[in-house]
Amino acid sequence: MALTLKNVLISDEVDPKCVEILQSNGIGVVKNTKLSKEELITEIPKYDGLIVRSATKVKADVIAAATNLKIIGRAGTGVDNIDVGAATKKGIIVMNTPGGNTMSAAELTCGMICSLSRQIPQATESMRAGRWDRKKFMGAELLGKTLGIVGLGRIGKEVAIRMQSFGMTTIGFDPIVSPEESAEFGVESMPLEKIWPLADYITLHTPLIPQTKNLVNDQVFSICKKGMKVINCARGGIIDEDAILRALESGKCGGAGLDVFLEEPPTNTALIQHPLVVSTPHLGASTVEAQTRVAEEIAQQFVDLVQGKSLFGAINAQALTNALSPATRPLVTLGQKLGTLGAALVGKVSKNISVQVVTYGSELKQAGSYLGAAVLVGLLANPTNNGLNLVSAPVAAKEMGLQVATEHVDTPPGNLSSLVSVIIQEQDGAIYKLSGYPAGCQHVL
Repeated sequence: MALTLKNVLISDEVDPKCVEILQSNGIGVVKNTKLSKEELITEIPKYDGLIVRSATKVKADVIAAATNLKIIGRAGTGVDNIDVGAATKKGIIVMNTPGGNTMSAAELTCGMICSLSRQIPQATESMRAGRWDRKKFMGAELLGKTLGIVGLGRIGKEVAIRMQSFGMTTIGFDPIVSPEESAEFGVESMPLEKIWPLADYITLHTPLIPQTKNLVNDQVFSICKKGMKVINCARGGIIDEDAILRALESGKCGGAGLDVFLEEPPTNTALIQHPLVVSTPHLGASTVEAQTRVAEEIAQQFVDLVQGKSLFGAINAQALTNALSPATRPLVTLGQKLGTLGAALVGKVSKNISVQVVTYGSELKQAGSYLGAAVLVGLLANPTNNGLNLVSAPVAAKEMGLQVATEHVDTPPGNLSSLVSVIIQEQDGAIYKLSGYPAGCQHVL
């Protein structure tokens, strides 16, 4: 399941090590950071790989023109500038470097907390203006204060560890991280509605998704402590910018540290000019170390995929992620063959059929994660005019209204060590059961 990459376009500024790693592994590279959108659409058909930072917008029209593109790599964490849905439909892998800027973003967050507690930027500006306002900039210690962390992933965890050294109590929320796991790095997990009234400082470390859009709003500020401070070094739009301005003006919010905005550059000048706001121009990943790290990581991820070693950082290719090892490749091919045979038996594949993939044997316990997609590649080859792969097949099936159920049974039938069965039932009740297993370089159906 390794990919062949001949030519990769780098359309944003990245550390030179990115180019070095790709070229030293036999991948051709063209770096052009001055392409307009129209020029990118013209150029993109020449490449099977694309690496961007945040400046290049890889939207549906660009992806539609990318007739040979196999993979898009974002040298950074978010993929807001990439239309992941459009890429998935075309079977294009989208990957990022989830850990590359963790330390830089965490350290900036900690710097924001310290700056807000002592009004360091405001005092600096006062000194530059020739004033000596010692009484004006009365601060507060962080010792004994409570820090609420929304999002306990890599960055939230590192912020917690660092601010605990200041003597802060750390509480937090994350729907994925368990209370037991967060307790291991000193964070008491609790629901958001309990965090808001307890926290002296609140820092946000979540992606911008529908569930987090305007997460911090007028209602949240109304139940927070008077004078609480909020930090957002994650994504613009998680805080309602109009609501935070109202909270600052009313005194409900005692300060805000903002590195990201709903619009960048921000048009809400009243917010960034407020005397209690410390603002920076999206500098979370702007360190020499982070830029070098993400450039090296995205290049190495491309190389590892080409060499069939791993698929790390994939946003939209869960099935492919689990199908790269030499041990799983024969199973992927088997799944595709079973799907192709099933399509021939059914005749017309539509939402009116049900499909179940059953794996037998302990060695196939995790195989359902990619075999369902593999079966769909074969099953849907004709009704979708081919071109499907493990990335796009599940999306095509969903659009058709076709669902695949997976089941695992530890004990295989007979004397077999493993077996894969595909059960297809038509609307009229007809049932087809296809089974097979890999035998060396062959498949027994």
